Amino acid sequence: MPVNRSIIAYFSMEIGLEPEIPTYSGGLGVLAGDTIRSAADAGLGMVAVTLLSRQGYFRQELDQDGNQSEHAEAWAVEDRLREMPGRAVVQIEGRDVLIRAWCYELEGVEGDRVRVFFLDTDLEANAEADRHLTDQLYHGDERYRLCQEVILGIGGIRMLRALGYKDVTRYHMNEGHAALLSLELLAEQVGDGEVKQQHIDAVRGRCVFTTHTPVQAAHDSFSHELVRSVLGDNSVLWEQESTFCCDGTLDLTMLALYNSDYINGVAKRHGEVSRAMYGQYSVDFITNGVHAASWMSESMAELLDAHIADWRHDNLSLRGAIGIPGHEVRDAHRVNKKRLLEYVHGRTGVLLEEDVLTLGYARRFTAYKRPELFFMDLERLVEIARRSGPIQLVYSGKAHPRDEPGKALIRLVFEAAKRLRRHIPVVFLEDYGIEQARVITSGVDIWLNTPQPPMEASGTSGMKAAINGVPSFSVLDGWWVEGCIEGVTGWSIGEQPPDNDMDPEVVANQLYTKLQTVIMPVYYNDFEEFGSIMRASISLNGSFFNTERMIQEYIAKAYFR
Repeated sequence: MPVNRSIIAYFSMEIGLEPEIPTYSGGLGVLAGDTIRSAADAGLGMVAVTLLSRQGYFRQELDQDGNQSEHAEAWAVEDRLREMPGRAVVQIEGRDVLIRAWCYELEGVEGDRVRVFFLDTDLEANAEADRHLTDQLYHGDERYRLCQEVILGIGGIRMLRALGYKDVTRYHMNEGHAALLSLELLAEQVGDGEVKQQHIDAVRGRCVFTTHTPVQAAHDSFSHELVRSVLGDNSVLWEQESTFCCDGTLDLTMLALYNSDYINGVAKRHGEVSRAMYGQYSVDFITNGVHAASWMSESMAELLDAHIADWRHDNLSLRGAIGIPGHEVRDAHRVNKKRLLEYVHGRTGVLLEEDVLTLGYARRFTAYKRPELFFMDLERLVEIARRSGPIQLVYSGKAHPRDEPGKALIRLVFEAAKRLRRHIPVVFLEDYGIEQARVITSGVDIWLNTPQPPMEASGTSGMKAAINGVPSFSVLDGWWVEGCIEGVTGWSIGEQPPDNDMDPEVVANQLYTKLQTVIMPVYYNDFEEFGSIMRASISLNGSFFNTERMIQEYIAKAYFR
């Protein structure tokens, strides 16, 4: 149906909307879903474009030793989404590939809606191989990935046109996966002529780019040979290849940087790191957040409703949580902790103790996130538990199917759990996703985060914990540089933003020392103080690290500048 008002078009390879729609791999996709929800809450004219991922990311299965196997996660597309009438066509390796769109609508707190369009090539008119190009997220080889990014970027623009979206004012690329949309916008500007600076400036003035990772290997790049094979003689690309291609590759992050007039990292420190990486570009920062109403547990939401009536419409009012009696916050958390322990028992058969300090760690398993750091000295952990009080841990997370070091880290956690079994219970919940994230982030007592700096761009799981009154214990990287008020909202591992080459044993020693001498005494001996820290997590961090504040920053800095 035609759209008559100007809007923001938000492009993301993955978007996490609900557990039954597994079109996300982790934080990037869940953040995208939260962003869209807050856009709807704000009444912002937005439309989102993503891939259908008909077989999902993958369903994780772990054996008793922590060996990960992956299985397709097919879902009921027709039951969750509505097929749209429009069709678009892209050329891949000289073939026409037909694309359709499926629609999901998000309704905001005031009734405004944002449509999310899922692009799908599973049509009879397409060649058999092309029908599977939108099957799975982040699977396949480089050719498969590039074909997907053609569908997302170029196909996404053409689909918006087919659906009547003619007056888009800004195109927001959530990571470099969608960068090829800038080539399609440029082709629209150029028509049958040659690329001129005025055309480039026109495209640049409409594009926003958010980069999410300082890990260079995570940025997509493709050889010229592969790009020519897939895209063919794309004149607007090859006329400019010297500006964003180097060493015989097309770097989609560089393409997005070159064609955007607003660029941002996703935390203050990440902005600094990104400026060092891309010195020729002006890189701002907008710190990530989470959609408070979506991630607030039922018990905590009921407590806030009783004290802060308008918090869903005004997340800043969560600062009023500082006045809630500490015992009421602890009681609401106790409900969440019981739910977590019941969930763990149902999934693993392990009975954890309600009165034992419970630490949670759940995120993608990959080397720079260092999930093994907590287990560097098992003898010391046993001694801490013997001298200072019992502890128990809940772990979860997936490794990418091709990330063998990440899979090895899962096995390492399983091995540590076996060695600690008689002293410290460690459970690993398989197949981490939105449902588990809600239970774990709200149910543990402390949120643990141990990345190798400066590689944690933001890290939104700790924000989900904070709005539920769960303080973080984290390396000072990503958002925690901004969110940590020592002993007030949580605790740092180390006193200053550390160097990336700091010996992991030194970091582990800092972790153990503060856990034993600072955190555990407060948890076990000063209930009032721990309740105050829980309350401050909601008041100070929950009131700021939310997508309501974040979307307002995008509106002011990027969308209507």
